[in-house]
Amino acid sequence: MNSLSLKVDLNFQQLLDVVKQLSPSEKLKLNEAIWDNDTEIPMEHQQLVNDRIQKSKANPNRMLDWDEVSKKLVD
Repeated sequence: MNSLSLKVDLNFQQLLDVVKQLSPSEKLKLNEAIWDNDTEIPMEHQQLVNDRIQKSKANPNRMLDWDEVSKKLVD
């Protein structure tokens, strides 16, 4: 198998501009390649999410509507 070593200096915006040129199927393949590893979520993070889920179930009134919140962020 031949190997290729390639170093390309791009800032994030330049990389984003390149990715935007990909077709939807190529973007999907790239996404799968990036996330195609066994990324383990730390137990502390899992517990934090579980705690928040339980709090929202116990008191649904504390939840905010995303559309309303996002409008306030833009204003």
